[in-house]
Amino acid sequence: MAKIDYAIVDNILLNVLLEDIGSGDVTTSALIPEKHVSNAVIIAKGDFILAGLPFAERIFKLTDRNIKFRAVKKDGSRIKAKTIIAKISGNTGNLLMAERTALNFLQRLSGIATLTDKYVQSVKGLKVKITDTRKTAPGLRFFDKYAVRTGGGSNHRYGLFDGVLIKDNHIAALGGVGKAVKLARAKVHHLFNIEVEVKNIPEVKEALSSGANVIMLDNMNIDMMKRAVSIIRQKNSDVLIEASGNVTFENVRSIGETGVDLISIGALTHSAPAADVSMKISSGK
Repeated sequence: MAKIDYAIVDNILLNVLLEDIGSGDVTTSALIPEKHVSNAVIIAKGDFILAGLPFAERIFKLTDRNIKFRAVKKDGSRIKAKTIIAKISGNTGNLLMAERTALNFLQRLSGIATLTDKYVQSVKGLKVKITDTRKTAPGLRFFDKYAVRTGGGSNHRYGLFDGVLIKDNHIAALGGVGKAVKLARAKVHHLFNIEVEVKNIPEVKEALSSGANVIMLDNMNIDMMKRAVSIIRQKNSDVLIEASGNVTFENVRSIGETGVDLISIGALTHSAPAADVSMKISSGK
């Protein structure tokens, strides 16, 4: 996995901790002595691809730098139910304050990684990449996209600032695919690729003639997609082809077999079921 820049993520983690803790954990403060210490484990309650463990560790450390956190498994591991993922020890009150926020990250990111892996396995053997979209949880895009990579997928553009993607509303506002592509080509930096979303064969041809570098086939059925790929490959073999819209486990392999280069799936980050994990205190004093 790529090295994590905690200068980027710490402010987000501190904010989500503050969201949960606020002015203090009134339950723990009422019940647990101030100097009470405990040992705990994070344990899987189901099968999944692990993602987010470094962030969980960071959350505990941001709550109390003296907490000891030992990862037993690594992100990207295939985890079975009842597997211990990490062992933790430290001040009981601080363990309890960090617990839910840390588990929330593990549950969400492991869920995304697991769903991504299922799609990646569905197209195994094909020369196509499974990629995410910008349909991420507000404020958590860095983490959601990390989880996609952990599950074996690829990242699409991070935001509006790092890639040109001309979508249906841009085209509707300007009155045509060709006009939109030519305007983008004239105005953006020469190092940017120009990607355009198309919904039918005439728009495919228009995108090609106007010089698009990447063509997104949006919500096309398999037959139309095959025809579009054939037209693009004959005209310009360097153009990347992306398929998007209504991708499911039932049709993802058929989509990959059309010859597209990328399959983007919003569900990876907006609809992944959460993995089931919990923290259990094993001893305390």
